[in-house]
Amino acid sequence: MKKVLFVCIENSNRSQMAQAFAQIYGQEKVQAFSAGSRPSGRINPRAVKAMQELGYDLSVHTSKSLDAIRSEAPFDVVVSMGCGDACPWMPARQHIDWSIPDPRNMDSLRFNEVRDQIGRLVRALLDSDAFLTNIPG
Repeated sequence: MKKVLFVCIENSNRSQMAQAFAQIYGQEKVQAFSAGSRPSGRINPRAVKAMQELGYDLSVHTSKSLDAIRSEAPFDVVVSMGCGDACPWMPARQHIDWSIPDPRNMDSLRFNEVRDQIGRLVRALLDSDAFLTNIPG
């Protein structure tokens, strides 16, 4: 089983939705985690609503720090999500940076566009040959 970590600053929107998509699309082949460099301590209710529209209950997730998941390292893949230097390094075989805007203050239409972008990127990652064959595990 591959271990994937999604990191953003607050761990309340982007990384939470990415973790959810990895659980939806990865099922038995992925163990997905998310964390924040400066976690807010809560999941944005708008993210919960956006994922609920797709049948996923994000309210069961918790906003957590990188320190809270450090014991799970090393990861097969760490994906930072638009946090730049605010996302410290975590041990992984592969590091990826997705420049995804924080949807926190976007209207509902744009928020859902970011959600859908994250979903497409997660699916592409999990379906990629590099993920499936080149990462031991």
